[in-house]
Order: sequence, then C-alpha cells, then structure tokens
Amino acid sequence: MAGGGGEEGVNLEFTPTWVVAVVCTVIVAVSLAVERLLHYGGIYLKKKNQKPLYEALQKIKEELMLMGFISLLLTVTQNFISKICVSEHVVNNMLPCSLDDKRKAHESNATTTQHYQRFLATAVSRTARRLLAEESSTSATGYCARKGKVPLLSVEAIHHLHIFIFVLAIVHVTFCVLTVFFGSIRIRQWQHWENSIAKDQSGTEQVLKKKITHLDQHSFIKEHFLGIGKNSSLVGWLHSFFKQFYASVTKSDYITLRLGFIMTHCKTNQKFNFHRYMMRALEDDFKRVVGISWYLWIFVVIFLLLNVNGWHTYFWIAFIPFILLLAVGTKLEHVITQMAYEVAEKHAAIEGELVVKPSDEHFWFNRPYFVLFLIHFILFQNAFEIGFFFWIWVQYGFDSCIMGQVKYIVPRLIIGVVIQVLCSYSTLPLYAIVTQVSRFALISLNCSFFL
Repeated sequence: MAGGGGEEGVNLEFTPTWVVAVVCTVIVAVSLAVERLLHYGGIYLKKKNQKPLYEALQKIKEELMLMGFISLLLTVTQNFISKICVSEHVVNNMLPCSLDDKRKAHESNATTTQHYQRFLATAVSRTARRLLAEESSTSATGYCARKGKVPLLSVEAIHHLHIFIFVLAIVHVTFCVLTVFFGSIRIRQWQHWENSIAKDQSGTEQVLKKKITHLDQHSFIKEHFLGIGKNSSLVGWLHSFFKQFYASVTKSDYITLRLGFIMTHCKTNQKFNFHRYMMRALEDDFKRVVGISWYLWIFVVIFLLLNVNGWHTYFWIAFIPFILLLAVGTKLEHVITQMAYEVAEKHAAIEGELVVKPSDEHFWFNRPYFVLFLIHFILFQNAFEIGFFFWIWVQYGFDSCIMGQVKYIVPRLIIGVVIQVLCSYSTLPLYAIVTQVSRFALISLNCSFFL
C-alpha cells in the first residue's frame, strides 16, 4: 500500500513493535488465566470428591480445545476458501436475506461512501482524495472479480462464521451451568423433607413395623390415582401435563419415591441420605449434557442450510425444544402416576408402608437415558436459539434482515426464557428423582457413602 493510510493494509512489517508486544501480552495473559482457572477448578473439585462435576469440567476443556482446532482450521484455510470462485447465480440461491435487501445494503454503503468522500473533499487535500479513490478501486477488484466471478465464501463471511461457532459454544456451556445451578437450588428445597424424615424416624424405618396402610387414605395415591384418571388414561395424562408447571415434585412424591428406591437398592442402609444422593445424581446428569455431541453439530448444519429468507426457520425451530420439553415433563410425571397405578390397582390395603417399584419399563424404549438425551438436545437447541440471536444482534444489528421482524423475534425470546426456567427448575430435578432406578451404578459400589 502506497501511503499506509488504510486501516487494514498495514502488515507486521510496518506495525510498531510495542503494539505487537502489547497485543500478544494481553492475549497470552488472558489465555493463561483461563487455563489456570480451569486447572485449579479441577483441583478443587477433586478435593471435594465431586467426580461428576470434575468430569463435566473436563468436557468443557474438550469443547474449548475443539473450538481451538476449528479456529485454527478456519484461519489456515480462509485464503484457500475465499479463492474458490463460482458464478454469481450459484450464490444467489437460498439466501438468508432477499436480493432486494442485498441491493438496499449496497445502495446504503454507496451513499455512505459518497457522503464520506464529499466530507473529505472539504477537509483534506487532493492527495488524500486520490489515495481514497485508489484504495476503493483496489478493494473492488479481487481475485475472483478479475475472473468475472464471486468467491464461494468471502473472508469476512468466514470471520463471521468463526465468531458464531465460538458464541454458540460459550452460550451452550453457560446455559448448562445455569441449568444445573437452578436445578441444585430446586433440589436443595427438598432438604427439609429429608430432615423431617430423619427427625421423626419415619420413612424406611416404618416398613419394619407391622402396620396396615389403607391406600385410599395415602396422600401419594390420592394425588395420582383417586379421582384423576382411575378409569381414564386421558385424564391421567392431562393431570401429568399440568402438574409439571405447579408441583412437579410434592412431599408425598419425594417420600414415596425415596422409600421405593431405598427398599430396591439400599435396603440394608435404612439411614440412606436420599437428598445427598439426588444432588450427586444431578451432577452426574450435568456431565452428560454439558458437551456438544456430533449429532448436535449436524443440527447446526441443517439449521444453517434451512435458514432461507421467507421460510422463517429461526421462528418455527424455536417450538421444537418447547414441545419436546413439555413432552418430557409430561412423561416423567406420568411415570410417577404409573407407579401409583401399579400399587393401587392390585391392593386396597397393604402391610407396612407403601413401597413403589421403579422400573425402566415405564420409559420410552425402556431407556431412561433417552429422556436425558432429549433434555441434552433441548438445552443445546435453546442455547443455539439465544446464541444465534445475540450473534446477529452484535454482528449485524437489530435491524438486520437475518434478524427478522419484531413479531418473530419477541416470541422466540419468550419461548427461550420459558424453556430455560422450566427445564432448570422443574424438568431436570424431576428427571433426577424419577429415573433413580438407572442410578444403581452410581451407588452400587458403596451405599454407605450417602449416609
């Protein structure tokens, strides 16, 4: 470049050494600080014997390393990709914005440039105007333009894609942390139930006593069987659907499921701390949902493919995690109802305390972890929705054609907030307590750990 007046035309040969040193120092310092923070975080979790959270932290490190590889690959290949030239009609199909929006953007840029040049005409010398004209001419004539074609993906577009992938990873990890944080708050609210059981020596110890329990008088049976679907499965499903919003886990649910779990897996340890076990189970779930698996990347690619102008894909796709979340919550509530049915349909009264039998057969495909897979997908897609919104907002502005109309933006954001709150505070804790039968591997080594 002749005069070095352009912002992007100066390479390292003509960059002050102190600028290079300062920038490198900041980048290296921030990177080392993050690395040390993760390192000491892992040491702390090991000291606290938080193995599931430690494994979750390792997954976060893996995600960051994957982002590093993606960054390196994009940086190394961006010049090669930008020199892949195609005919203009090839890249005029399936656009996120219409061609009219593209023309308006070019006209706006041209108007801004003309205004800027007129301003310079009165403020700077003819030499500066000549340099500006030369720079504009040079930027307009690129590698593909000389061939009468356009690049398959410009350097600027690659840079924006680079930022999008990082934003997606950061938002997903952040949302997972928020989910387990609010889930922990919800499960800690069950602590007083556990304390009351230990204080009055009820729960598992009463099983040993010879007493008769009339099921029609038991609060668990009243809530899930009597009067809400005894003869109608539809009413039972409707009750399960609405229960996830106002009382996903009641005290009678907790006491009954706790007793059923202990009598199934830890019968010899009547002082088993079920609440402590629930906290560990939630941490174990967290390590499974914190990562971005390969099938989630496939979803990202499919969305980027279908994000075509006029299809409103970004709006309609927001309903997928919302519908899945409602289905998962309803299913988990109905599993509790099925446990009540199994006991109430066979007995009018039983000797001892009411004991339900958890079973994988109550879940889709007899696989409780399939529900966790859906929760993982829900959390990722919701994080993707929110991350995509902030990326567009920061990168292109709120008025960008990719952002869409306000009538589509507001419902997406509302749905995203509802999904995050409902999944964190209701669905994930509900999953932790309902699927405890699949947790046998978590405690089989030493039930006494949870005393």
